[in-house]
Amino acid sequence: MNDQLKFYADKLAYEIDSWDLHVAIKAEERLTIIDMRSPEAFQAAHIPGAINIPHRTISAISVSHVDRSSLVVSYCDGIGCNASTQGAMKMLELGFKVKELIGGLDWWKRDGHAVNSESRSENAGQCGCG
Repeated sequence: MNDQLKFYADKLAYEIDSWDLHVAIKAEERLTIIDMRSPEAFQAAHIPGAINIPHRTISAISVSHVDRSSLVVSYCDGIGCNASTQGAMKMLELGFKVKELIGGLDWWKRDGHAVNSESRSENAGQCGCG
């Protein structure tokens, strides 16, 4: 396999876009979608079915309830935030199979997919990676 082909194959192995995630959810694939942002950002808006584990709190104990046979999809606000990358790395270190959502919640919403909201946070629209 040439270098460029390997690059793209690896990229697809490590990332998922909002359309493919939406299709996987509808197909009821075994997924655990983790919002790696702060609890406040999660309450303001999140992907339906997602759970909140802020990337800074990830440990063997904090993820003990996560199904190890599922594909973990890590996300944050979007391209200006790296909480999903940091969280994905930590989940991989703990032995999970992980893909990062390209564009995060921002691109999820831009593609017209629904979000759940539990509150009207004053910080809505601000990076919740802190």
